[in-house]
Amino acid sequence: MRLSDFHFDLPKNLIAQEPLPQRSASRLLVQRNAQMEHRHISDLPQLLKSGDHLVFNDTKVIPARLFGQKLTGGKLELLVERITGVNELQTKIRASKAMKMGGEFQIGDSRAVVTGRSEDLFIVRIDLPTGQSLAEFIDVHGQLPLPPYIDRVPDATDQQRYQTVYADKPGAVAAPTAGLHFDAALIDALAAMGITHSFVTLHVGAGTFMPVRVDNISEHKMHPERVEVSATTVAEIESARLRGGRIVAVGTTSVRSLEAAATSGVLQAYNDDTRLFITPGSRFNVVDAMITNFHLPESTLLMMVSAFGGFDNTMASYRVAVEKRYRFFSYGDAMLIWPETQIK
Repeated sequence: MRLSDFHFDLPKNLIAQEPLPQRSASRLLVQRNAQMEHRHISDLPQLLKSGDHLVFNDTKVIPARLFGQKLTGGKLELLVERITGVNELQTKIRASKAMKMGGEFQIGDSRAVVTGRSEDLFIVRIDLPTGQSLAEFIDVHGQLPLPPYIDRVPDATDQQRYQTVYADKPGAVAAPTAGLHFDAALIDALAAMGITHSFVTLHVGAGTFMPVRVDNISEHKMHPERVEVSATTVAEIESARLRGGRIVAVGTTSVRSLEAAATSGVLQAYNDDTRLFITPGSRFNVVDAMITNFHLPESTLLMMVSAFGGFDNTMASYRVAVEKRYRFFSYGDAMLIWPETQIK
């Protein structure tokens, strides 16, 4: 397929800039094959059934945006991808002039130096203050990395609302946004119905915002992201299957985690990087339904959703979402998608 196949016209005023006052108040477009239904996230207890099993991504967003200053006085901005050593990290760097090997700059009172490259990321070593870990340094100097399409500086509300209520394991530079719709009351209501849940961990990387730069999408190379699917989660999913429950992945990151752990055809415990690129024609070995936000035109996430729900069905749903003025992207509304090949 071609990149242009995944284009759609999106009015800028449909890109949500703020979260709704209540997490579970967001609208929910339910897609079953070519059929659509307009509901709300709070309706999930009526849309799922006892025995179903939700899978959440429990990653936690770190304050991954750092600001520095070159020794010559120029300013620069870092978006941390991951910590790779005691005082070393991989990062994107935005500056007026491209950084070079050995380039030095300051973050606060600490010296930093570019020591290498990893694809389009820089490897940076930071001289940490005595007794401070790199994670603590990032907490002190970093800013919450709101996505580039949210055109404002993060405020106190974002510190809470750009994290899921179950965020636990620090490491993401972007939130697993489908999970932002779940509050404690909704999770409790689902549990009371006999709907169980478990967790995977995928630390969302900066690559999630990288555009696809090739016309033939099969030539696109995904950025690696760290995934952990525990043996406990595998056992819980197997138990749900045995009782006839459906596996409902909350977010594309949960889908990617589960399917990366099941590339052999069987779900297994997994703790490694993945570059899995899910496109129309891909096989799904684990996931029976997906809850996901609305994604950017021509993005790898829209390609994954199209693979799951069917290309024609998904693009039709997106056109309807625009017509019905659903809110898009991280703080926007959501979809519940049943795969094209299943009638529920």
